[in-house]
Amino acid sequence: MQYLWMILTGMAAGVLSGMFGIGGGVIIVPALVLVLGFTQHAANATSLVALLLPVGLLGVLEYYRAGKIGTDNIWFGLLIALGVFFGAYFGAKIAGGLSSEVLRKLFAVFLGIVAVRLWLQ
Repeated sequence: MQYLWMILTGMAAGVLSGMFGIGGGVIIVPALVLVLGFTQHAANATSLVALLLPVGLLGVLEYYRAGKIGTDNIWFGLLIALGVFFGAYFGAKIAGGLSSEVLRKLFAVFLGIVAVRLWLQ
């Protein structure tokens, strides 16, 4: 079941990244902390694994060397990356059908919900 959640998190990150042009950490890190109960360190590093090829290799190596993550986090990040890869396509398709104003307001609502959830955690 946890593997399914990882792929769904990646899909959500991909869809919202495609819609709003945001980085995966805005979706992946809060999802791992709030939904899956990861520590902040593990969530940050797992998100970096998901973004490993474009940006995270050195950061992941440092988290791993410091003992903040293990191989499970690396596998979870790779599963999330799979979801991001396909989800970004669907997010871009959705965004293409929305006006700039609606897209901006949806993004603001999304960020507000994430901010409140993290504040109250």
